[in-house]
Amino acid sequence: MLALLGFATLGSFMLLVMRKHLSAFTAIMLTPIAAALVAGKGARLGDMIMNGLDTVAPTAALLLFAVLYFGLMMEAKLFEPVCQAIVRASRGDPVRVCVGTAVLALCVALDGDGTTSYMIVCSAFLPIYRRLGMNPLILATVSAMALGTISGTTPWGGAATRGISVLHLSATEYFVHMLGPMALTSLAIIAVAYWLGLRERRKLDSGTLAAFQLDIASGEAFEPVTADWRMWCNAALTVLLMVLLVLEAADLLVLFMVAFVPALLINVRTIGDQQELIKRQAANAVPVMILVLAAGVFTGIMTDSGMIKAMADAALAVVPDSMGNLIPLFTAILALPLGFFMSNDGYWFGVVPVLAESAAHYGIDANQIARAGAIGQILHMMGPTSAPLWVLLGLVKAELGDFQKHALRWGVLVSLGYIAFAVLTGAVTVT
Repeated sequence: MLALLGFATLGSFMLLVMRKHLSAFTAIMLTPIAAALVAGKGARLGDMIMNGLDTVAPTAALLLFAVLYFGLMMEAKLFEPVCQAIVRASRGDPVRVCVGTAVLALCVALDGDGTTSYMIVCSAFLPIYRRLGMNPLILATVSAMALGTISGTTPWGGAATRGISVLHLSATEYFVHMLGPMALTSLAIIAVAYWLGLRERRKLDSGTLAAFQLDIASGEAFEPVTADWRMWCNAALTVLLMVLLVLEAADLLVLFMVAFVPALLINVRTIGDQQELIKRQAANAVPVMILVLAAGVFTGIMTDSGMIKAMADAALAVVPDSMGNLIPLFTAILALPLGFFMSNDGYWFGVVPVLAESAAHYGIDANQIARAGAIGQILHMMGPTSAPLWVLLGLVKAELGDFQKHALRWGVLVSLGYIAFAVLTGAVTVT
């Protein structure tokens, strides 16, 4: 009963959002609440919601200060020189722009933090997409796939770290076998970006592209940017922030809160102007925060009501004993829908241990279950419980339904390729 109700809840949410019958904020809260009432768990609804909010509250606060910080940096035109360099290298060609998006997204995803990665990629490329009239959903799609592949696979990225810790694995043993599939999947993402660039090149007006290319060659495509002392201070502060993020010197929320203070004092001198800047950036930050909190309601109810565990158990029951050796492959396939709808905490701490325990009965190493589970991170980055996704959508000014209509086909395609690469290279064995 719970499993059926869980699948119905997920399906209802997707239908309501993609058909635009409800906004993401209302749908992500109403569907699990209705399911909990149907399951007779209304008395525990308040506790389940609070448990979910407890898990996402730090993330919501982090996103607030991350949006404020990078919004201030964009207003100060810190990334303008980088954008101009990339535009010159692309020569106004949509194919080069899309491939450059993929390469930069794959590189910055090594940092492991989704919000930071999206901020950097969008700061560098979004002005170019707007100038050429390219679809910004391409930027969002490529960035999400890159983050899911790199950050979702590396032991320091957060997602796989949960699996390594909960299953008591060696990070080295887990990761070495994933290098091959991860590299091949990265090439697949670049190939998808190339294809999307070709399609975009055919759609855009050739006269507009030719005029822009002439502007680039003549230098008229750019407004002159003066590297004054403020820009150098902003650059030093941002580099220091990135270094501290990589070194994990403090919690991300602490780093962004502290960094925002000197950034505000350097760039905005009067109290009135500081208040105006915060009001302007609140238009981007507040929608992100409320959606993250709503996602906490969704995951809290789905997890504490037992629907998530029931769904995983029901999926495992489909595998007959004679096919127990296929559990790693089945786990990789199951990771796609579960990763899409579930929070990483609920998935890695609630579902993956159940799958690993089932696999152990057939003599299958837990490392394979952890590797198979990480493959679902590509779709997780496109799902409603991915907190950085809301930052990405805010940056490119896109609705969740529009993004998923565009991105899911490519996310599923690349994820299936990831599974194939993992099987071919022996990271996930099928015997």
